[in-house]
Amino acid sequence: VTGADSSAGMLALARERLGPGVPLHQADLGEPLPFPDAAFDDVTASLVLHYLRDWGPALREFRRVLQPAGRLIISTHHPFMDHALAGGTDYFATYNITEEWTKGGQSAVMSFWHRPLHAMTDAFTAAGFRLEVISEPQPVPAARELFPADFSIFSTQPRFLFFGLQAS
Repeated sequence: VTGADSSAGMLALARERLGPGVPLHQADLGEPLPFPDAAFDDVTASLVLHYLRDWGPALREFRRVLQPAGRLIISTHHPFMDHALAGGTDYFATYNITEEWTKGGQSAVMSFWHRPLHAMTDAFTAAGFRLEVISEPQPVPAARELFPADFSIFSTQPRFLFFGLQAS
């Protein structure tokens, strides 16, 4: 297992959780990754691609560092819900969404990119991947009691997409 993130703060949190035995690297997904060709069996990009305007460079790098039959597992925002929640006027456009989030009394401005589903799958194909699985996950049943209001929303309005891709 090897980790990479552009944020030194996130890497510090990962180091606290993982201990000293896991290699962690600060890396920008718009630049070449600090790994040799075919270094990994799998690459996981969890809730990261929607922060990038252009997925091409990151996907090409993921493909480069994967073994020939390697897998890329991605989770990202669901484009339908992002578009609806942002009040967008053109689902088929790629556009920036900026929101202010407040957690624990602290606010942060979050900026991410909406793109339609076909733009996502086109980017995967252009980078040398074949789509194996697409999933719209729902909450686990135990969440009904813990978070009843959220459970109702997330059970009927998809917020995330998961993709399983095979290097081709």
